[in-house]
Amino acid sequence: MSKRPTIHLKSGEDRRILGGHPWVYSNELQMTPEAKAIPAGSIVTLRHADGRPLALALFNPRSLIAGRIITRDCGAVIDSTFWQARLERALALRERLIGVPHYRLVHAEADGFPGCVIDRYDDVFVIEASSAGMDREASEIAAALDALFQPRVILLRGDGPARELEGLPPRQEYLKGSLAEAVAVSENDCRFVADPAAGQKTGWFFDQRDNRALVARLARGRSLLDAYCYMGGFAVTALKGGAASALALDRSAPALERAGEAARLNGVAAAFTARQGEAFDVLEELARAGRRFDVVVADPPAFVKSRKDFHQGARAYRKLARLAAACVAPDGILMLCSCSHNMPADELLRQAQRGIHETGRHARLLYQTGAAPDHPVHPGLPESAYLKALTFAIE
Repeated sequence: MSKRPTIHLKSGEDRRILGGHPWVYSNELQMTPEAKAIPAGSIVTLRHADGRPLALALFNPRSLIAGRIITRDCGAVIDSTFWQARLERALALRERLIGVPHYRLVHAEADGFPGCVIDRYDDVFVIEASSAGMDREASEIAAALDALFQPRVILLRGDGPARELEGLPPRQEYLKGSLAEAVAVSENDCRFVADPAAGQKTGWFFDQRDNRALVARLARGRSLLDAYCYMGGFAVTALKGGAASALALDRSAPALERAGEAARLNGVAAAFTARQGEAFDVLEELARAGRRFDVVVADPPAFVKSRKDFHQGARAYRKLARLAAACVAPDGILMLCSCSHNMPADELLRQAQRGIHETGRHARLLYQTGAAPDHPVHPGLPESAYLKALTFAIE
């Protein structure tokens, strides 16, 4: 511990950190030549300008988010035992919340793993490291997982823009075992199939668990259109819950194959239909053809991946709301989702309202929901509440 590098805040820049924010920005630090020479991902002691110790942090001199606080205990030993204690706390909460071993076990800063998520598929664990510090700590985290769960597989995945901002290349590595086939997923009393090695992100989106259950309740006895369906989460859950029919729409043929497999696994294949195509094009075609659905779900990938995409992304959400609302039957339901953390909830609502209004329809907002509770939000980092779902009644 005595050999840990030290970084100092600039004078007057400690108020936000003292208030509980978990990030330190590079312009708040004394970025001396010595600080800039610290290897990315190193554990450092963060100090006030006058030298008083403040916290331990994961440091990356190449990133705007230069410091990610791990603990306020500057004497802590950061090893597999440290991470195992945090995993045990995360596990206790998930067992209380979810009840089956299929969930997000760790959700980044909120669970004390800054820049890292861990998803669990029973005895298969997928670590997604998006920060230099978590990438560097991956072997210690894997050792902690192994000690606590004795899993069959631990897969480390890392790609996407967050790693690019950290100066990290894509990475995929088995830290224990390997996968020769897809894995089972249990959610809302339904069975699905996911591919953690080749699928999007960690292979499945547990964050929509509660929203899928909500849609299933609203779609009972009715028809459903699941746009951007991925592996059929909304469609199959709704059919298992009593929906009369479901059309699953996605541009990915492999994703639709998984969705069809899930429909068969759950005994609802007779009411399930798949359609491959670009959502904007197919929605417009369905509306022109007079196809209407009692419930429409539109859960697209992020339209606003960075701040520079904001205005273009806002227009895309407005267009999607218009096209999706045009496919809703009279007195039907529309759920519009956004996983873009750069799209504020109030702006998403504004664009959705504009898009629905352009169809000449009247809407009532029923629910404003977010991610399932195994994706907790750090209270000092409210912008990390990335998932937003708006559910409307459409006249």
